[in-house]
Amino acid sequence: MIEVLERIRVPRPKGGRPRTRPDYLGGDKAYSSRRNRCYLRRRQIKHTIPEPKDQRANRKRRGSKGGRPIGFDSEIYKRRNEVERTINRLKNSRAVATRYDKRAYVVHGTVTTAAIRLWLRL
Repeated sequence: MIEVLERIRVPRPKGGRPRTRPDYLGGDKAYSSRRNRCYLRRRQIKHTIPEPKDQRANRKRRGSKGGRPIGFDSEIYKRRNEVERTINRLKNSRAVATRYDKRAYVVHGTVTTAAIRLWLRL
């Protein structure tokens, strides 16, 4: 996850230095490691990542040395699930799923066409 976040570059609409920090990050239990959470905290990126049962049990077992429980907003996590389901529905289009295209504008057009078809429910 850390390597992917380092490559983020979102251009600003009126020019200037591109943004390198997302407003918010949602992840699943696989990204719940202490290293990932420390990295996000250090870069001041708000996040919603659920804590697996084993990590929760270890934290409780350690008592006051285990630290605070993580903040978790279930409403934001539900929105993450909606995005994931939409991406899976887009992948029902073979052209989006296989990604044989080499040019970014062709991929963008393919995904846009699949999104329009999904929106129109054709």
